[in-house]
Amino acid sequence: MKLIDLSHPLEHGQLNFPFDPKLSVLVHNTVSSIGYNITQLSMSTHQGTHLDAPFHFYDDGKTLDQMQLEQFYGACSIIDLAPGAFVQAKQELTIEMFEPHEDLFVAGARIIYRTGWDRMFGKPEFFSDFPTLTLEAAQWIADRQIGLLGMDTPTPSTDWKECHHILLKKGVEIVIVEGLTNLEKLPPEFVFCGFPLNIKGRDGSPIRAVAIVD
Repeated sequence: MKLIDLSHPLEHGQLNFPFDPKLSVLVHNTVSSIGYNITQLSMSTHQGTHLDAPFHFYDDGKTLDQMQLEQFYGACSIIDLAPGAFVQAKQELTIEMFEPHEDLFVAGARIIYRTGWDRMFGKPEFFSDFPTLTLEAAQWIADRQIGLLGMDTPTPSTDWKECHHILLKKGVEIVIVEGLTNLEKLPPEFVFCGFPLNIKGRDGSPIRAVAIVD
């Protein structure tokens, strides 16, 4: 068994969407000052590698603590949209790009797609120029009732509100995992593990996403 880390580390001052809370990782006390190291942490529930709960865009949507643990763990497939290369900045991710992999899109499936955009993590362009899922492709995915959709971009689409409404609405409620990395290291099939913090009544959480490979 091999474990592959799919998460970006959290660091003080890390970039995020302009309208999100800033990440702050501050020394609160140290071994020399009080006898132990302890850190003050302040950040968005959608910082770095994280997942979205339906409540993120729907006031009546499920919150983290209302979701089933099985939604965050299990057999997963990867779709590499640019094997050995990268999807270009701002390129649209269309239905036609996913149709060759249609057999993977069955009810409850966990699917991650790779664009190579994680190489831009830490740069402003990561949040402004990422490849973007079209709303038609988002609806195509939603119609297939998969359980989890992961990606190496900071959000699925530049049409972020409309896209999340499609993927998170009642009767669909796909777990959206954003900001993944190291996807080029994955085999076609693996076990995905990405549990959120159990934040009562809230909308999302950073995760330590890991691929378990036989």
